[in-house]
Amino acid sequence: MNLLFQKNFQRVFGTFPLTGNQLRDSIETAADVGYRAFDTAQMYGNERETGLALRDTKIPRSELCIISKIHPDNYTEANFIKSLELSLSDLQIDQLDVLFLHWPPTQIAFDATLELLEKAHDLKLVNAIGISNFNSQMMERTNAKIQTKILANQVEFHPLIDQCVLLRKASETEIPLMSYSAISRGKIFEFEILHKIASEYGKTPAQIVLRWVLQKGVIANSMSTNKKNIEANYNIMDFTLSSIDMARIDTLNKTGFRVVTKEKAPWAPDWD
Repeated sequence: MNLLFQKNFQRVFGTFPLTGNQLRDSIETAADVGYRAFDTAQMYGNERETGLALRDTKIPRSELCIISKIHPDNYTEANFIKSLELSLSDLQIDQLDVLFLHWPPTQIAFDATLELLEKAHDLKLVNAIGISNFNSQMMERTNAKIQTKILANQVEFHPLIDQCVLLRKASETEIPLMSYSAISRGKIFEFEILHKIASEYGKTPAQIVLRWVLQKGVIANSMSTNKKNIEANYNIMDFTLSSIDMARIDTLNKTGFRVVTKEKAPWAPDWD
């Protein structure tokens, strides 16, 4: 079974942009309500604090799924493994459960960077590897380049953008999708249809959206600093959205809203 599709890892707690006491308290709350998968990154600048917070939860290492991502500045032979070893030290672990490339490499460095990702797996520094922000063509190229199974492609995924191309490619390449910005940084709360559906199910709009993400076959990754919201975001396994309601939510993709735009991330690839 795909690691992230195990029961405890379908719901991931994200740590961006948290630091300090806010990060520690949020991780403690997330662990208390049941989260066992935690997502950080070199780019977030909070790996060390995340490691300390996870240590303080006293959860056995075998029950955790710790995820991080390599900063694009470290996509070189000189820096890749060295930076990963520093991440492991900061997180106070011997092996990452999943290591993602945070953004696609440049065309020139694409194949070489994938080889470095696979090398990290071969060295047993990571249990599994993934990619992030890859478009459909890049997913195909990745499968063609390396032999190690790609656990997931972490991409912006919520009802306000149409990711049907990536979903089809996920099926074709057998590279599942994992969400980020699943609540679209709060943008979803502006849409009355989500409040209406939430009322019909006795749930919050965020719970409805996270359940929609799961029913799309996508791993749900969310972040909150509010204890009530963290608990609600985790408790999305006790109901199922009907096909009619899934289709009602699908209609929101015409909004075309992205959290991560080309203006915010000019290095982003051409989105599908």
